[in-house]
Amino acid sequence: MATQNSSVARAEELKLQANEAFKAHKYAQAIDLYSQAIELNGETAVYWANRAFAHSKLEEYGSAIQDASKAIEIDPKYSKGYYRRGAAYLAMGKFKDALKDFQQVKRLCPNDPDASKKLKECEKAVMKLKFEEAIAVPESERHSIADSIDYHSIDVEPQYSGARIEGDVVTLDFLKRMIEDFRNQKCLHKRYAFQIVLQTREMLRALPSLVDINVPHGKHFTVCGDVHGQFYDLLNIFELNGLPSEENPYLFNGDFVDRGSFSVEVILTLFAFKCMSPSAIYLARGNHESKSMNKIYGFEGEVRSKLSETFVELFAEVFCCLPLAHVINEKIFVVHGGLFSVDGVKLSDIRSIDRFCEPPEEGLMCELLWSDPQPLPGRGPSKRGVGLSFGGDVTKKFLQENNLDLVVRSHEVKDEGYEIEHDGKLITVFSAPNYCDQMGNKGAFIRFEAPEMKPNIVTFSAVPHPDVKPMAYANNFLRMFS
Repeated sequence: MATQNSSVARAEELKLQANEAFKAHKYAQAIDLYSQAIELNGETAVYWANRAFAHSKLEEYGSAIQDASKAIEIDPKYSKGYYRRGAAYLAMGKFKDALKDFQQVKRLCPNDPDASKKLKECEKAVMKLKFEEAIAVPESERHSIADSIDYHSIDVEPQYSGARIEGDVVTLDFLKRMIEDFRNQKCLHKRYAFQIVLQTREMLRALPSLVDINVPHGKHFTVCGDVHGQFYDLLNIFELNGLPSEENPYLFNGDFVDRGSFSVEVILTLFAFKCMSPSAIYLARGNHESKSMNKIYGFEGEVRSKLSETFVELFAEVFCCLPLAHVINEKIFVVHGGLFSVDGVKLSDIRSIDRFCEPPEEGLMCELLWSDPQPLPGRGPSKRGVGLSFGGDVTKKFLQENNLDLVVRSHEVKDEGYEIEHDGKLITVFSAPNYCDQMGNKGAFIRFEAPEMKPNIVTFSAVPHPDVKPMAYANNFLRMFS
């Protein structure tokens, strides 16, 4: 009995320590401490619900749903369990599941104004979803929005004082002027924005789903991870490492947009460099280059606010043209998320993926965009609820079968901006420092020099940006949980 009491008391101590770590934005540490508390006293619903919240902060929504469900199983009248699970469902875009949980919160807490407000927003979101589904045009009948746009016919008002493209060629002078305008929070005229996006679309459409990159002897190449709308940190990368050019080429490995509130500036800058010099910059699709993510995490709202509804559709179309992976010098495999739920996947299988669609919920394309490495061998369920987790043995086998040396991927925030795993065979690189203005992480990029192609990792800290909060344009409902 005394031992049981001491375990309960120790679990409570660990919970308090975990709460402090959570308040300090040390979410991985908080998860570890809540886990220790659960080991000592696994029948306390609050420990599971708190750990669910910490998982959500790390975007591990699959784990958050599991933990919140366990809290509900222990105490079916514990409103916080339904609340946490509803918020995680919401973050995954599962509005109907979220609605059921918030209805239960309201039943358990009928006089809670906060619960009423969130339920109302959730009901609105589900109604909007049903309306969109009702008016949606079947895929087979859908016409390209790009084909209906003629940017040449759009007049530029005499009073417009921003950057201008003379003729059809995007030049470095234009790019520098546009970047300076963006730095000062000025907008680019829609005519030039259309021109950049449409020209980029033509280039991306012509590429295979797996792009081969050759870095000549004595030359270098830079790989960047997620930027997530952090435009001022993107400019800092260019300050530290030079602007993209044929002599200084870059690969940006997906998740250019969402969360950060300067996503339009980021995407137009990256696309404009692609227009200026296709071999100066390579762009890969991330899981956030998709309609479902953009609807929730801010890009759609930001595009609507800064450009127009037509651009919302146009970007969705162009994102479907982005390649899914790159191979550098036949040795380095670069992908946003990770590897696969089955062995034996060849580069030719990736090359033959029909990528011109919204990401499916399973299969090779989904796994390329969503999967994460795990320390244990084998495969396991995804912490995110989409894709999977894969071990070092999976990485090693994929590399051997395809005669490759290294996997470089992004997709996960890391304290130092990068992490080397799987016996040095896998590197995660993440280029959004102090992610969402609260994680306190560094950013990183990787420079490779031919012919050795050894990774040289450069880390950097966040720089100041204008006072526009992350998620400023996000789904109103999701902002309530930020």
